[in-house]
Amino acid sequence: MTKKVWFQVGIGLLLLLFIIKYTIEIHWIFNPLFIILQTIFIPLLIGGVLYYVTEPIQRVLEKRGVPRWGSIITIVLLLLGVFTGLAILIANPISTQINNLVKNAPFIGDKIMEATDFIMANKDNLPPQAQQMIDSIVDSIQGIAVAGSQMIVSFISGAVSATFTLILIPFFFIFMLKDHEKFAPQIYNIFSGERRRWVKETLTDIDTVLRNYVQGQVMISAILAVSIYVGYLFIRLDYSLLLAIFAFFMNMIPFIGPWISLAPAVVVALAEDPILVVWVCVITLVAQQVESNLITPNIMGEKLNIHPLTVISIVLAAGNIAGFIAIIIAIPTYAVIKAIVINIYEERKKIKEAATKSV
Repeated sequence: MTKKVWFQVGIGLLLLLFIIKYTIEIHWIFNPLFIILQTIFIPLLIGGVLYYVTEPIQRVLEKRGVPRWGSIITIVLLLLGVFTGLAILIANPISTQINNLVKNAPFIGDKIMEATDFIMANKDNLPPQAQQMIDSIVDSIQGIAVAGSQMIVSFISGAVSATFTLILIPFFFIFMLKDHEKFAPQIYNIFSGERRRWVKETLTDIDTVLRNYVQGQVMISAILAVSIYVGYLFIRLDYSLLLAIFAFFMNMIPFIGPWISLAPAVVVALAEDPILVVWVCVITLVAQQVESNLITPNIMGEKLNIHPLTVISIVLAAGNIAGFIAIIIAIPTYAVIKAIVINIYEERKKIKEAATKSV
Protein backbone atom coordinates (compact mmCIF):
# COMPACT_ATOMS: atom_id res chain seq x y z
CA MET A 1 0.00 0.00 0.00
CA THR A 2 2.86 2.38 0.75
CA LYS A 3 3.85 2.24 -2.93
CA LYS A 4 0.47 3.52 -4.13
CA VAL A 5 0.45 7.03 -5.57
CA TRP A 6 -2.63 8.10 -3.58
CA PHE A 7 -0.97 7.02 -0.33
CA GLN A 8 2.26 8.91 -1.08
CA VAL A 9 0.34 12.03 -2.13
CA GLY A 10 -1.77 11.85 1.04
CA ILE A 11 1.29 11.54 3.27
CA GLY A 12 2.92 14.42 1.43
CA LEU A 13 -0.13 16.64 1.94
CA LEU A 14 -0.29 15.76 5.65
CA LEU A 15 3.39 16.63 6.08
CA LEU A 16 2.87 19.90 4.23
CA LEU A 17 -0.07 20.82 6.47
CA PHE A 18 1.97 20.02 9.59
CA ILE A 19 4.85 22.17 8.33
CA ILE A 20 2.47 25.08 7.60
CA LYS A 21 0.76 24.69 11.00
CA TYR A 22 3.95 24.75 13.04
CA THR A 23 5.49 27.46 10.87
CA ILE A 24 2.49 29.69 11.67
CA GLU A 25 2.78 28.90 15.39
CA ILE A 26 6.43 29.98 15.49
CA HIS A 27 6.05 32.75 12.91
CA TRP A 28 8.00 35.19 15.11
CA ILE A 29 11.18 33.30 14.21
CA PHE A 30 10.59 34.03 10.52
CA ASN A 31 9.57 37.68 10.93
CA PRO A 32 13.01 39.06 9.95
CA LEU A 33 12.95 36.85 6.84
CA PHE A 34 9.45 38.07 5.93
CA ILE A 35 10.55 41.70 6.35
CA ILE A 36 13.51 41.11 4.03
CA LEU A 37 11.28 39.42 1.44
CA GLN A 38 8.75 42.24 1.60
CA THR A 39 11.53 44.79 1.11
CA ILE A 40 13.02 43.16 -1.98
CA PHE A 41 9.84 41.73 -3.52
CA ILE A 42 8.73 44.77 -5.55
CA PRO A 43 12.25 45.66 -6.84
CA LEU A 44 12.80 42.01 -7.70
CA LEU A 45 9.45 41.82 -9.49
CA ILE A 46 9.99 44.99 -11.55
CA GLY A 47 13.62 44.10 -12.21
CA GLY A 48 12.52 40.66 -13.42
CA VAL A 49 9.94 42.17 -15.78
CA LEU A 50 12.55 44.55 -17.22
CA TYR A 51 14.99 41.66 -17.58
CA TYR A 52 12.58 39.46 -19.53
CA VAL A 53 11.58 42.40 -21.74
CA THR A 54 15.17 43.35 -22.60
CA GLU A 55 16.82 39.90 -22.57
CA PRO A 56 16.09 39.27 -26.29
CA ILE A 57 17.99 42.47 -27.10
CA GLN A 58 20.94 41.28 -25.03
CA ARG A 59 20.87 37.89 -26.78
CA VAL A 60 20.93 39.52 -30.23
CA LEU A 61 23.78 41.86 -29.27
CA GLU A 62 25.94 39.06 -27.84
CA LYS A 63 25.34 36.87 -30.90
CA ARG A 64 26.90 39.69 -32.91
CA GLY A 65 30.02 39.71 -30.76
CA VAL A 66 29.17 42.43 -28.23
CA PRO A 67 30.64 41.55 -24.80
CA ARG A 68 28.39 41.20 -21.77
CA TRP A 69 29.35 44.55 -20.28
CA GLY A 70 28.76 46.20 -23.65
CA SER A 71 25.29 44.66 -24.00
CA ILE A 72 24.34 45.78 -20.47
CA ILE A 73 25.49 49.36 -21.10
CA THR A 74 23.67 49.38 -24.46
CA ILE A 75 20.42 48.16 -22.88
CA VAL A 76 20.62 50.63 -19.99
CA LEU A 77 21.30 53.52 -22.38
CA LEU A 78 18.49 52.30 -24.64
CA LEU A 79 16.04 52.22 -21.72
CA LEU A 80 17.15 55.66 -20.59
CA GLY A 81 16.67 56.92 -24.13
CA VAL A 82 13.20 55.36 -24.38
CA PHE A 83 12.05 56.74 -21.02
CA THR A 84 13.55 60.16 -21.79
CA GLY A 85 11.93 60.22 -25.23
CA LEU A 86 8.56 59.22 -23.79
CA ALA A 87 8.93 61.87 -21.09
CA ILE A 88 9.66 64.53 -23.72
CA LEU A 89 6.79 63.40 -25.93
CA ILE A 90 4.10 62.94 -23.29
CA ALA A 91 5.26 65.15 -20.40
CA ASN A 92 3.51 68.26 -21.71
CA PRO A 93 0.26 66.49 -22.73
CA ILE A 94 0.15 64.63 -19.42
CA SER A 95 0.82 67.75 -17.33
CA THR A 96 -1.82 69.63 -19.35
CA GLN A 97 -4.38 66.88 -18.88
CA ILE A 98 -3.57 66.58 -15.16
CA ASN A 99 -4.02 70.33 -14.72
CA ASN A 100 -7.29 70.21 -16.65
CA LEU A 101 -8.43 67.26 -14.57
CA VAL A 102 -7.66 69.12 -11.34
CA LYS A 103 -9.48 72.21 -12.59
CA ASN A 104 -12.48 70.22 -13.79
CA ALA A 105 -12.64 67.88 -10.79
CA PRO A 106 -15.39 69.95 -9.08
CA PHE A 107 -17.38 70.03 -12.34
CA ILE A 108 -17.00 66.26 -12.76
CA GLY A 109 -18.03 65.77 -9.14
CA ASP A 110 -21.11 67.96 -9.62
CA LYS A 111 -22.11 66.02 -12.73
CA ILE A 112 -21.76 62.73 -10.90
CA MET A 113 -23.76 64.09 -7.95
CA GLU A 114 -26.50 65.33 -10.30
CA ALA A 115 -26.74 61.93 -11.92
CA THR A 116 -26.75 60.25 -8.50
CA ASP A 117 -29.45 62.58 -7.16
CA PHE A 118 -31.60 62.00 -10.26
CA ILE A 119 -31.31 58.23 -9.90
CA MET A 120 -32.00 58.32 -6.14
CA ALA A 121 -35.01 60.64 -6.64
CA ASN A 122 -36.54 58.24 -9.17
CA LYS A 123 -35.45 55.04 -7.44
CA ASP A 124 -38.95 54.31 -6.12
CA ASN A 125 -40.28 54.12 -9.65
CA LEU A 126 -37.89 51.32 -10.54
CA PRO A 127 -38.40 47.56 -10.04
CA PRO A 128 -37.28 46.10 -6.66
CA GLN A 129 -34.27 44.37 -8.25
CA ALA A 130 -33.06 47.67 -9.72
CA GLN A 131 -33.52 49.39 -6.34
CA GLN A 132 -31.43 46.73 -4.62
CA MET A 133 -28.74 47.08 -7.27
CA ILE A 134 -28.68 50.89 -6.81
CA ASP A 135 -28.39 50.51 -3.02
CA SER A 136 -25.55 48.05 -3.50
CA ILE A 137 -23.75 50.42 -5.88
CA VAL A 138 -24.12 53.33 -3.44
CA ASP A 139 -22.68 51.22 -0.62
CA SER A 140 -19.81 50.16 -2.86
CA ILE A 141 -19.06 53.79 -3.80
CA GLN A 142 -18.93 54.75 -0.12
CA GLY A 143 -16.60 51.87 0.56
CA ILE A 144 -14.38 52.88 -2.36
CA ALA A 145 -14.26 56.48 -1.08
CA VAL A 146 -13.15 55.31 2.38
CA ALA A 147 -10.61 52.94 0.88
CA GLY A 148 -9.37 55.71 -1.44
CA SER A 149 -8.74 58.09 1.46
CA GLN A 150 -6.86 55.35 3.29
CA MET A 151 -4.80 54.66 0.18
CA ILE A 152 -3.86 58.35 -0.08
CA VAL A 153 -2.62 58.36 3.52
CA SER A 154 -0.71 55.12 2.93
CA PHE A 155 0.77 56.52 -0.27
CA ILE A 156 2.07 59.63 1.47
CA SER A 157 3.46 57.66 4.40
CA GLY A 158 5.14 55.19 2.00
CA ALA A 159 6.97 57.79 -0.08
CA VAL A 160 10.33 57.00 1.52
CA SER A 161 9.82 53.27 0.98
CA ALA A 162 8.89 53.88 -2.67
CA THR A 163 12.06 55.91 -3.18
CA PHE A 164 14.13 53.11 -1.69
CA THR A 165 12.38 50.64 -3.99
CA LEU A 166 13.16 52.74 -7.06
CA ILE A 167 16.81 52.81 -6.06
CA LEU A 168 16.94 49.01 -5.74
CA ILE A 169 15.28 48.25 -9.08
CA PRO A 170 18.33 49.10 -11.29
CA PHE A 171 20.61 46.94 -9.10
CA PHE A 172 18.37 43.87 -9.45
CA PHE A 173 17.89 44.51 -13.15
CA ILE A 174 21.60 44.94 -13.95
CA PHE A 175 22.64 41.89 -11.91
CA MET A 176 20.01 39.80 -13.70
CA LEU A 177 21.41 40.88 -17.06
CA LYS A 178 24.96 40.21 -15.87
CA ASP A 179 24.61 36.85 -14.11
CA HIS A 180 21.36 35.29 -15.31
CA GLU A 181 23.15 32.15 -16.62
CA LYS A 182 24.61 31.52 -13.16
CA PHE A 183 21.33 31.37 -11.22
CA ALA A 184 20.08 27.97 -12.43
CA PRO A 185 23.46 26.14 -12.23
CA GLN A 186 23.83 27.19 -8.60
CA ILE A 187 20.62 25.25 -7.91
CA TYR A 188 20.86 22.15 -10.09
CA ASN A 189 24.61 21.61 -9.43
CA ILE A 190 23.65 20.75 -5.85
CA PHE A 191 22.22 17.48 -7.22
CA SER A 192 23.75 14.73 -9.31
CA GLY A 193 22.71 12.09 -11.81
CA GLU A 194 19.11 11.89 -12.98
CA ARG A 195 17.91 14.24 -10.26
CA ARG A 196 20.28 16.93 -11.51
CA ARG A 197 18.93 16.46 -15.05
CA TRP A 198 15.33 16.73 -13.83
CA VAL A 199 15.99 19.89 -11.80
CA LYS A 200 17.78 21.47 -14.77
CA GLU A 201 14.88 20.70 -17.14
CA THR A 202 12.34 21.97 -14.62
CA LEU A 203 14.21 25.25 -14.11
CA THR A 204 14.45 25.65 -17.90
CA ASP A 205 10.68 25.15 -18.22
CA ILE A 206 10.01 27.68 -15.43
CA ASP A 207 12.24 30.23 -17.16
CA THR A 208 10.42 29.61 -20.46
CA VAL A 209 7.00 30.02 -18.84
CA LEU A 210 7.95 33.29 -17.14
CA ARG A 211 9.60 34.61 -20.30
CA ASN A 212 6.56 33.84 -22.45
CA TYR A 213 4.16 35.35 -19.94
CA VAL A 214 6.04 38.60 -19.23
CA GLN A 215 6.99 39.35 -22.83
CA GLY A 216 3.55 38.43 -24.12
CA GLN A 217 1.64 40.35 -21.45
CA VAL A 218 3.72 43.52 -21.92
CA MET A 219 3.25 43.41 -25.68
CA ILE A 220 -0.49 42.76 -25.38
CA SER A 221 -0.90 45.59 -22.85
CA ALA A 222 0.97 48.00 -25.13
CA ILE A 223 -1.15 47.09 -28.16
CA LEU A 224 -4.37 47.42 -26.17
CA ALA A 225 -3.31 50.76 -24.69
CA VAL A 226 -2.48 52.17 -28.13
CA SER A 227 -5.79 50.86 -29.52
CA ILE A 228 -7.76 52.42 -26.66
CA TYR A 229 -5.86 55.71 -27.02
CA VAL A 230 -6.65 55.90 -30.74
CA GLY A 231 -10.29 55.11 -30.01
CA TYR A 232 -10.54 57.77 -27.30
CA LEU A 233 -8.90 60.31 -29.59
CA PHE A 234 -11.41 59.44 -32.32
CA ILE A 235 -14.37 60.18 -30.04
CA ARG A 236 -12.50 63.22 -28.61
CA LEU A 237 -12.66 62.02 -25.02
CA ASP A 238 -10.86 64.25 -22.52
CA TYR A 239 -7.75 62.93 -20.73
CA SER A 240 -7.37 60.20 -23.36
CA LEU A 241 -3.60 59.91 -22.83
CA LEU A 242 -3.91 59.54 -19.06
CA LEU A 243 -6.65 56.96 -19.49
CA ALA A 244 -4.57 55.00 -22.03
CA ILE A 245 -1.53 54.95 -19.72
CA PHE A 246 -3.74 53.75 -16.88
CA ALA A 247 -5.15 51.09 -19.23
CA PHE A 248 -1.62 49.90 -20.10
CA PHE A 249 -0.81 49.12 -16.46
CA MET A 250 -4.24 47.67 -15.70
CA ASN A 251 -4.08 45.40 -18.75
CA MET A 252 -1.18 43.62 -17.05
CA ILE A 253 -3.90 41.99 -14.92
CA PRO A 254 -5.47 39.18 -16.94
CA PHE A 255 -9.20 39.28 -17.68
CA ILE A 256 -10.32 41.91 -15.14
CA GLY A 257 -7.65 44.54 -15.87
CA PRO A 258 -9.34 46.03 -18.97
CA TRP A 259 -12.62 46.39 -17.08
CA ILE A 260 -10.84 48.15 -14.20
CA SER A 261 -9.38 50.61 -16.74
CA LEU A 262 -12.90 51.17 -18.11
CA ALA A 263 -14.22 52.68 -14.84
CA PRO A 264 -12.38 56.07 -14.92
CA ALA A 265 -13.06 56.40 -18.65
CA VAL A 266 -16.79 55.96 -18.00
CA VAL A 267 -16.68 58.59 -15.23
CA VAL A 268 -14.93 61.11 -17.52
CA ALA A 269 -17.34 60.36 -20.39
CA LEU A 270 -20.35 60.69 -18.10
CA ALA A 271 -19.18 64.12 -16.93
CA GLU A 272 -18.46 65.27 -20.49
CA ASP A 273 -21.41 63.84 -22.42
CA PRO A 274 -23.48 60.78 -21.42
CA ILE A 275 -23.58 59.55 -25.03
CA LEU A 276 -19.78 59.15 -24.85
CA VAL A 277 -20.27 56.42 -22.24
CA VAL A 278 -21.72 54.21 -24.96
CA TRP A 279 -18.76 54.89 -27.25
CA VAL A 280 -16.25 54.24 -24.46
CA CYS A 281 -17.90 50.88 -23.74
CA VAL A 282 -17.93 50.03 -27.46
CA ILE A 283 -14.22 50.88 -27.83
CA THR A 284 -13.32 48.78 -24.79
CA LEU A 285 -15.45 45.87 -25.98
CA VAL A 286 -13.96 45.95 -29.49
CA ALA A 287 -10.41 46.17 -28.10
CA GLN A 288 -11.14 43.25 -25.78
CA GLN A 289 -12.56 41.09 -28.57
CA VAL A 290 -9.60 41.83 -30.86
CA GLU A 291 -7.21 41.05 -28.00
CA SER A 292 -8.97 37.82 -27.00
CA ASN A 293 -9.43 36.44 -30.51
CA LEU A 294 -6.43 37.76 -32.44
CA ILE A 295 -3.65 39.28 -30.34
CA THR A 296 -3.38 36.87 -27.40
CA PRO A 297 -3.56 33.62 -29.45
CA ASN A 298 -0.87 34.89 -31.84
CA ILE A 299 1.46 36.37 -29.21
CA MET A 300 1.02 33.91 -26.36
CA GLY A 301 0.08 30.97 -28.55
CA GLU A 302 -0.67 27.86 -26.56
CA LYS A 303 2.58 27.89 -24.62
CA LEU A 304 0.96 28.65 -21.28
CA ASN A 305 -2.12 26.56 -22.11
CA ILE A 306 -4.31 27.97 -19.34
CA HIS A 307 -8.09 27.86 -19.77
CA PRO A 308 -9.88 31.26 -19.47
CA LEU A 309 -12.12 29.90 -16.69
CA THR A 310 -9.00 28.93 -14.76
CA VAL A 311 -7.62 32.44 -15.24
CA ILE A 312 -10.82 34.02 -13.89
CA SER A 313 -10.92 31.71 -10.87
CA ILE A 314 -7.25 32.26 -10.01
CA VAL A 315 -7.43 36.04 -10.34
CA LEU A 316 -10.57 36.35 -8.21
CA ALA A 317 -9.26 33.97 -5.54
CA ALA A 318 -5.89 35.74 -5.41
CA GLY A 319 -7.56 39.12 -5.00
CA ASN A 320 -9.68 37.89 -2.08
CA ILE A 321 -6.74 36.15 -0.42
CA ALA A 322 -3.91 38.67 -0.71
CA GLY A 323 -5.03 41.81 -2.58
CA PHE A 324 -3.73 43.66 -5.62
CA ILE A 325 -0.15 42.31 -5.75
CA ALA A 326 -1.48 38.75 -5.59
CA ILE A 327 -3.72 39.46 -8.60
CA ILE A 328 -0.68 40.53 -10.63
CA ILE A 329 1.48 37.51 -9.79
CA ALA A 330 -1.31 34.90 -9.60
CA ILE A 331 -1.22 33.71 -13.23
CA PRO A 332 2.60 33.43 -13.60
CA THR A 333 2.74 31.69 -10.21
CA TYR A 334 0.09 29.21 -11.34
CA ALA A 335 1.96 28.67 -14.63
CA VAL A 336 5.19 27.96 -12.73
CA ILE A 337 3.48 25.51 -10.36
CA LYS A 338 1.83 23.84 -13.34
CA ALA A 339 5.21 23.44 -15.07
CA ILE A 340 6.69 21.86 -11.93
CA VAL A 341 3.75 19.47 -11.53
CA ILE A 342 3.94 18.44 -15.20
CA ASN A 343 7.66 17.75 -14.86
CA ILE A 344 7.06 15.67 -11.73
CA TYR A 345 4.36 13.69 -13.53
CA GLU A 346 6.57 13.11 -16.59
CA GLU A 347 9.47 11.98 -14.40
CA ARG A 348 7.28 9.54 -12.48
CA LYS A 349 5.97 8.25 -15.80
CA LYS A 350 9.53 7.61 -17.05
CA ILE A 351 10.45 5.83 -13.81
CA LYS A 352 7.33 3.67 -14.01
CA GLU A 353 8.00 2.77 -17.66
CA ALA A 354 11.64 1.94 -16.90
CA ALA A 355 10.62 -0.23 -13.96
CA THR A 356 8.06 -2.08 -16.10
CA LYS A 357 10.60 -2.74 -18.86
CA SER A 358 13.18 -4.04 -16.38
CA VAL A 359 10.65 -6.42 -14.86
